[in-house]
Amino acid sequence: MQYSGLNNFLSRGAASLATGPVALVFAEDDVELDTTLRHHQQSGFDSVVVFMPTVFDLPPDLTDSVHRVDYDPGAEGAVEAAVNAVIDAAPGIWLYYCFNAEYLFHPFCETRVIGEMLAFHAEERRDAMLCYVIDLYAGDLNSAPDAVSLDEAYLDRSGYYALARADAANHNHPKDRQLDFFGGLRWRFEEHVPPERRKIDRIALFKAKPGLRLRSDHTFDDEEYNTYACPWHNNLTAAIVSFRTAKALKKNPGSTFDISSFRWHNSAQFEWHSRQLLDLGLMEPGQWF
Repeated sequence: MQYSGLNNFLSRGAASLATGPVALVFAEDDVELDTTLRHHQQSGFDSVVVFMPTVFDLPPDLTDSVHRVDYDPGAEGAVEAAVNAVIDAAPGIWLYYCFNAEYLFHPFCETRVIGEMLAFHAEERRDAMLCYVIDLYAGDLNSAPDAVSLDEAYLDRSGYYALARADAANHNHPKDRQLDFFGGLRWRFEEHVPPERRKIDRIALFKAKPGLRLRSDHTFDDEEYNTYACPWHNNLTAAIVSFRTAKALKKNPGSTFDISSFRWHNSAQFEWHSRQLLDLGLMEPGQWF
């Protein structure tokens, strides 16, 4: 199913937003686009919508099961504009957004689909879920010069930290139950990453409601959506394992020649299993056992 643009999708593709959860994938390039789409289909999303330039092709086996929207995610503000338009068109529906070469993992995802987790999360009176974007990178940049390798993917097993999120409207006092999280390649190679792009937290899973707006820093204008837990106890969090930063660092002429390898003494090969992320403390099961 293909749509000629965002407005055409919203008018013709309303059925894909009737039930959730819905995954919105933004294709900045075509690297691992097919595996990204298949991963989120297998995760249990009711619909998978991909926003992608017309110059990219979908594999034939995905053309009937994925909603393709002709769109340029690389334009300034394009991702927020598309997400906010879908929010307006799908009130009450759980939405998720990511980019190509990113893969969502949630606690016990090998045996429990995304809808089961979100049903439990909603019962705890939560309308959004904090996700950590965990950088993946190829172990050998000679064999994978674009830093992407599913078979030899590595991540950092330490080096993550959080800082209080200052509230500019309240004399820079810390915001309630909000933190800025850092780590991974954006921390180790921060000299190549603009300060506003160094955070690894993203409110990627959320329930749409009228008037809700996604901001450019991956937070929402409803501050409760940006909290990591409710006032009573810890809540579930999820992880998005992502080659996006590694790709950018190797693609950017200003950084590619400074990086011969992303591996260091705290690198570990990614096992593509939620247990590893839980053991490393990179997501939280909360009260969900």
